[in-house]
Amino acid sequence: MYIIWGILAFSLLIVGHEFGHFTLAKLNGIKVEEFSLGMGPKILGFKGKETEYMIKALPIGGYVKMLGEEDNVDDERAFSSKSPLRRISVIAAGPIMNFILALLLFTLISMNNGFVLPKINQVSPNSPAMEAGLISGDEIKSLNGNKILTWEDFSMAASNNNGNPLNLEVERAGEIKSYTITPRFNEELGKYAIGIGPTAVEKPSFGESIKHSFVECRFLIKQTFGALKTIFTGKAKLNDFGGPVTIIKATGVAAKSGIWNLLFFAALLSVQLGIFNLLPFPALDGGWIFIMFIELITRKKINDKIIGTLNYIGFSLLIIMMIAVTIKDILFPISF
Repeated sequence: MYIIWGILAFSLLIVGHEFGHFTLAKLNGIKVEEFSLGMGPKILGFKGKETEYMIKALPIGGYVKMLGEEDNVDDERAFSSKSPLRRISVIAAGPIMNFILALLLFTLISMNNGFVLPKINQVSPNSPAMEAGLISGDEIKSLNGNKILTWEDFSMAASNNNGNPLNLEVERAGEIKSYTITPRFNEELGKYAIGIGPTAVEKPSFGESIKHSFVECRFLIKQTFGALKTIFTGKAKLNDFGGPVTIIKATGVAAKSGIWNLLFFAALLSVQLGIFNLLPFPALDGGWIFIMFIELITRKKINDKIIGTLNYIGFSLLIIMMIAVTIKDILFPISF
């Protein structure tokens, strides 16, 4: 049952993404021929006024097929007949919808669960923080030169520091103060710590929840780009990679631990899906946007055969990558 909830949550992200493309296509007067959730053989579907809506067998994505998307069509409602800016708006709408969906989910989570701020609420007696001079009410602004936006920012950066001295900047009564603090290993926590706790906002207002949703999204965008940097620089480990199997398993585990954890994981995936689709890689939304920006700057349309070849190569590489990570998921599964 939890796996089913996981599939439904992941499907919500795909529907939201494709609905973004669909909506902007309609607003730009483009004919949408197909709206599909999933890939492979069709399971069920129905024909609307001009669009066929389908659910397919493999829950690994989806697509919106527009008239004139793959070649030039002499029709004012064709995707190919629209200006580069209009086409960019249609393609960018998918990833943008993923970010909007994440913001909505984080707002709901914050309103229900509250959130913590990068502001010190308590300082443990005889801790490195107390010895350094930190007090309750200090707001953490940076750690080792990196800006701190959330308590998770601080917690993650501090735990990755392996007990080395922390260069901390805090704001106190409008004044920035700097401290160098060396963490001590805490037997109870099983990690290095400096002995501080965050300030919790238990019942935030709607406005505070919206504001915090932007902070959460910004934090996850930063973390995702950090992960991509690790991958592209060859520093990633085998268990840093996961495909559809890992995603469904992880979503199922999140569902098992409660609806709010499932929604948080869905919001995290939505941010990552938005970023992944904006990468300037052929067959992804980012690849299309890159091509259209070239057309916008040069005011010359790129040959359809060149675009078709690039997208074919890009799509083939994505399928190969998906097969590879799926095999990895089966042979070397990540434990949860």
